[in-house]
Amino acid sequence: MSHPAAPEPGDLEHLDVLIVGAGISGIGAAHYLRTRLPGKTWAILEARDAIGGTWDLFRYPGIRSDSDLYTFSYEFKPWTSRKSIADATTILDYLRETAAENGIDRHVRTHHRVLAASWSTEDARWLVEVERTDTGERLSLTCGWLFCASGYYDYDEGFTPGFEGREDFRGTIIHPQHWPEDLDHAGKRVVVIGSGATAITLVPALADTAAHVTMLQRSPTYVMPVPSVDPVAGLLRKVLGTHRAYPVIRRKNIAQQRAVWLFCQRFPKAARRLIRRVNTRQLPEGYPVDEHFRPTYDPWDQRLCAVPDGDLFRAIRGGRASVVTDRVETFTERGVRLASGRELEADVIVTATGLKLRAMGGITLTVDGAPVALPDTVAFRGMMLSGVPNFSFAIGYTNASWTLKVGLLCEHFCRLLAHMDAHGYDTCRPDTGEGPMTTRPLLDFAAGYVRRSLDQLPRQGERAPWLMSMSYHGDVKLLRDRPVDDEHLRFSRRRGSAPEAPSRSVPGTRSAPR
Repeated sequence: MSHPAAPEPGDLEHLDVLIVGAGISGIGAAHYLRTRLPGKTWAILEARDAIGGTWDLFRYPGIRSDSDLYTFSYEFKPWTSRKSIADATTILDYLRETAAENGIDRHVRTHHRVLAASWSTEDARWLVEVERTDTGERLSLTCGWLFCASGYYDYDEGFTPGFEGREDFRGTIIHPQHWPEDLDHAGKRVVVIGSGATAITLVPALADTAAHVTMLQRSPTYVMPVPSVDPVAGLLRKVLGTHRAYPVIRRKNIAQQRAVWLFCQRFPKAARRLIRRVNTRQLPEGYPVDEHFRPTYDPWDQRLCAVPDGDLFRAIRGGRASVVTDRVETFTERGVRLASGRELEADVIVTATGLKLRAMGGITLTVDGAPVALPDTVAFRGMMLSGVPNFSFAIGYTNASWTLKVGLLCEHFCRLLAHMDAHGYDTCRPDTGEGPMTTRPLLDFAAGYVRRSLDQLPRQGERAPWLMSMSYHGDVKLLRDRPVDDEHLRFSRRRGSAPEAPSRSVPGTRSAPR
């Protein structure tokens, strides 16, 4: 039986830029493309049935931001809610409003999962294979640039260790990533296994109606109370008005985030003492602070967990929640037996044990027929991969608000495309040059979900432009102020294409011979 020939690239829909993922990064990228390069054709492919990414996926009780929304929101769209630490519903409304105001929602194709992309140097374009997640149909299209805005989480499943005796437990076991809408935990005993941001968010939210909630952690995490409403921001908004105050509040909070991080990095012992003092004041008198709230690592080796208005500490003080630091030996019929021999009885067990990472949305990449092994690539300016042409990705900060970095990357991406248009190029590829390069993990972060997946991720170098910068002000200089051209970027035109266009002025770009 003969099979139909694969369609020629010219027979397929072609886009200048294909964005993968309709979350906060993808919507941001679309805005910058629409406003800065209005002549470009683009679309967003989203595997799920709605926009919003993480903020639409996770539905567990209490889900909220752990960054202030004045820096987590877009620079181009002011955050107008009174609360600076906001719940997922408010954030999702903000994202949907942004997409609708800018006409971005009309360019989102839901139920479209990108499976693979193959680059052809001869055609200077990607051939992209897509699956319809609602029908199973396969389709293809081509694009000049592929922009991966899917973050690094695996949206299909979270991480759960293989707990002994799991099948013996007679109650309900849930992972927060797949929270059932019909779960009624009122009046029930709940054990939340974990100590990260998800667990610390869940415990006070569940404690409002549960009989009791126990946070069972293997080791402590740094936890700090923060006000859900920023009083300085409120004053500035009252004096200047919402829109004029927004950039001022944003700059204040960027500086504040950086100052806290630098203090923890430079004076870890002092930071430890300060955090412990704050925790002690928030907890009942005589509480074993060091047992449950004193990690073995230094502050900001992992992300600090923020609790708005001290809600976790308030639940502990009220006797509605407790913390146990121990290891799970086995699940039992009635709950969890610990290494110490103690048994925690439970009706519901929540395994808030972390996330899985999925590099570049799990897309299989090939360049001229050769598979791309992500661990063999090095990140260029935190947004491209060595040896991979016309491919960009968006990963935000781990020590500050995610969107601060993504906004700068999207701006730089548009400047790069404008530079190529101005000089008649259709291909751009980062090149590490000759000889070996000293590299290290892409994310210098000690969180368990990162450590488990480092061997699947690209690498980073020791210095710019191969360094994954975690400094907003440093990235402003690199991504916004410096020229897009670089000695490590190789620009070219495919054979037979139009000759190089006359050089014209494009802000922040310069041409160099190749």
